[in-house]
Amino acid sequence: MVENYKPDWVLEAIYDITPEQLRTHQIKAVLTDLDNTLIAWNNPDGTPELKQWIKKMKEADIPVIVVSNNKASRVARAVEHLGLEYVSRAMKPFTKGFKEVERRFELPKESLVMVGDQLMTDIRGSNRAGIRSILVKPIVESDAWNTKINRWREKRVMKELLTKYPEEMKWRTSL
Repeated sequence: MVENYKPDWVLEAIYDITPEQLRTHQIKAVLTDLDNTLIAWNNPDGTPELKQWIKKMKEADIPVIVVSNNKASRVARAVEHLGLEYVSRAMKPFTKGFKEVERRFELPKESLVMVGDQLMTDIRGSNRAGIRSILVKPIVESDAWNTKINRWREKRVMKELLTKYPEEMKWRTSL
């Protein structure tokens, strides 16, 4: 059961991912959660570090696609100035949003990786969809009210993952 929530990699931040690392693992596109993964949930403008990371991905011809449970207007407001594509109302941890990415962007799941800060939605959803996953630390420690429920349950699951996979669940700075 706990395997359903196990990420393929555990990284400090999305900014630690490089095009070279992705190519090594035959990854051609990065799917990412929005809030607390790509941007702080309470600061939709992003940081200079984020803009530099997105620029690197674009230069390497690696699309970054936001897969969010938020409504379209919220996601569009957050990513339009970054020039990113997105899928809203993804219904993670279900596979709807992931299948929409595969279909709309004509990308096979083997070439994708999902990056997220939540085991319960991002990692569980990508595992269900057969897409590799990267768990990152949340950008800020506070969460929107609707995420706090998941965080409580997530603590219990994380404890089990750390017990069963102590080496694999260590925070790293590269894949």
